[in-house]
Amino acid sequence: MPCCNAKPQAINTNSCSQAGSLLWWLGCLLFLSVCISPAKADTAVQLGEVQLERGDDGVYLTTSLDFELPDSLSDALDHGLPLTFVIQAEVLKERWYWYDKRMSLVERYIRLSYQPLSRRWRVQVSAQAAGGGGLGVTLGNSYDSLSDAMLAVKKINRWKVAGLNAFDKDGKQRLDLRFRLDLSQLPQALQFGGQANSEWNIGFSQTLRLDDLAK
Repeated sequence: MPCCNAKPQAINTNSCSQAGSLLWWLGCLLFLSVCISPAKADTAVQLGEVQLERGDDGVYLTTSLDFELPDSLSDALDHGLPLTFVIQAEVLKERWYWYDKRMSLVERYIRLSYQPLSRRWRVQVSAQAAGGGGLGVTLGNSYDSLSDAMLAVKKINRWKVAGLNAFDKDGKQRLDLRFRLDLSQLPQALQFGGQANSEWNIGFSQTLRLDDLAK
């Protein structure tokens, strides 16, 4: 016979919250696999005016990127999914008799996330990819809106892309600049569903000449 003094069990609100999050991610997965057409074009990225400046210790790049986040990515950000963008700057010495020689390679990781408690957007910049120890040494700022945070993501101000030891005065050199959304940082379930041909492929590659700066 049940005890009449038994207390009702408390509802586990944390479990409810986890269940709600799981349902949302399942909805995202369904959206990616069904609603996004594999034939849809990649999101175009345009490079703004470029300024390459030679300083006492290296070459610095100032420019901006022009692109818009797809609505699906904006919605994912609103629901707590952070995005990581990667920009690479590779200096190559051109050689007619062999493969081009890499003189230097630097990377910058830009992590964009939404903080629901403060209702603010966070942009963190690091020279390392996120790992078990986090982003390592980072520079970060918070913003009131997604549009303000995206301005910070798109702005590249005096980024040191190479040291002076990367230059050869007697050779022809170029800077290969690459930018992309790092899909490998997304939850594994969202990396399926034909992403290679979807609007989630945000990126570009462009070559800049460095011959004058090497002299």
